[in-house]
Amino acid sequence: MKLSEIDTPAVLIDVDRAEENMRRFQTYADGHNIAVRPHIKTHKLPRFAKRQVELGAVGITCQKLGEAEVMADAGLTNIFLPYNIIGKTKLDRLLALNERVELAVTADSEFTVRGLSEAFKNAAAPLTVLVECDTGMGRCGVQTPDEAVALAKSIAASPGLLFAGFMTYPKSGAVAENEAFLSAAKENAIAAGLHPRVISNGGSPDMWRAHEVPSATEHRPGTYIYMDRFQVAKGVGTFDDCALTVLATVVSRPKDNRAIMDAGSKALSSDTFGMDGFGHIVDYPDAVITSLSEEHGAIDLSACEIKPQIGDRIRVIPNHACVVTNLFDEVVLISGDEIVEIAPVAARGRVD
Repeated sequence: MKLSEIDTPAVLIDVDRAEENMRRFQTYADGHNIAVRPHIKTHKLPRFAKRQVELGAVGITCQKLGEAEVMADAGLTNIFLPYNIIGKTKLDRLLALNERVELAVTADSEFTVRGLSEAFKNAAAPLTVLVECDTGMGRCGVQTPDEAVALAKSIAASPGLLFAGFMTYPKSGAVAENEAFLSAAKENAIAAGLHPRVISNGGSPDMWRAHEVPSATEHRPGTYIYMDRFQVAKGVGTFDDCALTVLATVVSRPKDNRAIMDAGSKALSSDTFGMDGFGHIVDYPDAVITSLSEEHGAIDLSACEIKPQIGDRIRVIPNHACVVTNLFDEVVLISGDEIVEIAPVAARGRVD
């Protein structure tokens, strides 16, 4: 099949750009003695997870248990699951997964720790647990270094559990605050007789500043493999680094300055992250995707000297690549204009 024969909307992945993105960050991390543990939520493809490990990653990160199960089935053997696992059904699955791979999870409450301990108290191998710390993001996580150490003590004293360290998903740009929290937690833990061998930092927006968090032993980038419009806006890369595009067709030109494409909210992320519009059109950079309905994307062409016509195919760099991945059953891997593979998105929809 030729690229011109691919029906739209479709997700195209430039494998050469993805490879370069993976290599570039791995080289940077190696140079700063930082372990890389990439987050597979962006691509959800065993092919790329394996390649990340081949390039030097110590393992992978999965956001949900279902993703981790898919990756384990594909042969990945070192998986970090930075999520509070709650409820007997999930804990039974976690117990089974821990028997298959080298696994670690996080906890940010005594409730979670008790549940993990109850599930693993008679397990053949203990479960490795990190304390999740809220260093400014305002999502999950204990709120102070003292709380982090208190929970670490609880994990260390719980049957079936092994305390391994601390984890955070930091607020973008708050590098100094992040380091201050993690360094205090580390120092206090050591003073309490604990040994945090892993301190896991994350996020693509500040990945080129990972060395400014010297307390961290590893970094978990996700979007870095594909990049997207938001990462470009953050200065992480350029549009030339973006490996994922949505291929769409112009299906209507109701006005001279308006075009409608067949990619709406079911093909592009509705996330704006404070930016104008819903993506960057590669061949028409002055165009603005002003709105999305389910199957239509409205494009303002007012600033364009040359405008697309009905039937023209356009490529859109989305605001948020991770969401787009989860909207499609398969992606088209390309090198230049040649199709390399049409790959099923193996972990798509695994929100459990």
